[in-house]
Amino acid sequence: MTPPLHLRVADALRGRISRGQLPVGAALPSEAQLCEEFTASRGTVRQALAALRNEGLIGGGQGKPPVVRQAAVAQPFETFLSFTRWAREMGREPGQRTIEVARRGASPVAADALGIDEGAPVVEVLRLRLLDGIPTMLERSSFVEPVGRLLFDFDPDSGSIYEHLLGRGVDLRAARHTIDAIGADAVDAEHLTIAEGAPLLRERRRATDATGARVEYGDDRYRPDLVTFTIDNAQTGRAGQHVLKETS
Repeated sequence: MTPPLHLRVADALRGRISRGQLPVGAALPSEAQLCEEFTASRGTVRQALAALRNEGLIGGGQGKPPVVRQAAVAQPFETFLSFTRWAREMGREPGQRTIEVARRGASPVAADALGIDEGAPVVEVLRLRLLDGIPTMLERSSFVEPVGRLLFDFDPDSGSIYEHLLGRGVDLRAARHTIDAIGADAVDAEHLTIAEGAPLLRERRRATDATGARVEYGDDRYRPDLVTFTIDNAQTGRAGQHVLKETS
């Protein structure tokens, strides 16, 4: 099914921003120019621009064409379990290059996160994730062995590991995320084509099934010039309580 026109307009502009065709500080084409280019109504174009404003990619306006504020695309929390899904929903082309899939003893950090003994068997995955061919994130995952062994008959370069595991009946029901900053180590620097010690956004993840059993521990490291994280908060009826809202 073809997406609505305002989504296609937003995707086209988003792509130009991320590729540098519309660099930070540059003005977007006027609404009239966009209407003509995309054969769209002014209301459709304004919907597309509103989406980019909500993502923080553009700003300004007030009678003049808006300008590009940042080139990094935002990743909302509800898509953290699938880089592939997030990229496609943003109109970007996801890619991956598998560096390693190996069965080995759990490291102390992975063992603590998964609630298993240090040295217990896990399946580790190291993958480079790309957006439109650009190295964007280095993914480190440790799966409990009964789940991880399902990856040995799967080509991780072919697409989403999570889609494969869900298709094999693995229950990935919830995840806890921790976000911080970290300096790139030698492995990060090599694969993300950055300097060792350069700042990275790190998202650590512990995925569980419906019973709360721990399935995977992840340590994903993003280039902050290419990706940002977004969280929407909404106050509930009880004072002092907040919940995470999904964003699109």
